[in-house]
Amino acid sequence: MNTKNPTLLAVLLLALGAPAFMPAFALATAAPIVVSGTVGGEAAKAALLGRLRGLYGTERVVDQLAVGRVSTPPDWNEQVARLIGPNLKLVSRGQLQVDGASVSLRGDVASEAQRQQIAGELALGLGSAYTVNNGLRVAASEQGLLDAALADRIIELESGKATLADSGKAILDQMSAVLLKLKDKKVQVIGHTDNAGSRAGNLSLSQARAEAVKAYVSARGVSPDMIAVAGEGPDRPVADNRSPEGRARNRRIEFKIVQ
Repeated sequence: MNTKNPTLLAVLLLALGAPAFMPAFALATAAPIVVSGTVGGEAAKAALLGRLRGLYGTERVVDQLAVGRVSTPPDWNEQVARLIGPNLKLVSRGQLQVDGASVSLRGDVASEAQRQQIAGELALGLGSAYTVNNGLRVAASEQGLLDAALADRIIELESGKATLADSGKAILDQMSAVLLKLKDKKVQVIGHTDNAGSRAGNLSLSQARAEAVKAYVSARGVSPDMIAVAGEGPDRPVADNRSPEGRARNRRIEFKIVQ
């Protein structure tokens, strides 16, 4: 900041994964909270850091604040303190920018109700001189993305084998594209069978089928490290095994976010 000419203080919260030199509070469940900008004195800095540490924990807050000559609206410190409340923890991959009397909040929330609640409470808690730009969005869950890609379809394999049918490969091509977007998530591929044959044989077959799916998506660029496999044989049917249609539905592959 230029300390010769007073300026309005800006405090920024930037997205996860932002380079360390960028001014930021990173809003996330377990990510560091990097706070930077310029405040007018050590007392203001201590108060801001204290509130963040009380909300997120001391170990998570990374102090990159500077002290310098700034011009702020009346009661600016108190107004900013109102912004740092429990609702911020509902925002992930977020950015909060406070520039004088202008407040901008972006990031992902779990529902439309949360989006409106958070922005509404921010606006109500601030003085009339402040403006709030609500850039929050409702994020689709990672599990929801996987479920939507599979769309209740069956990934077909050859009868009694762990060999993918062409129709199964076509579905896995689409699943691979979604998995590539979930770079920091662990996904479990679970094989299931119907109840024909021995349970021990079905457990082995379901495991082999899950391994075949992992090999297929790995060949399409998905990191093998993000894929765990399991075989549950006939133990978790989703349909009646007494009909051919039911047995076909039970012979399935399931994708589950585990981390």
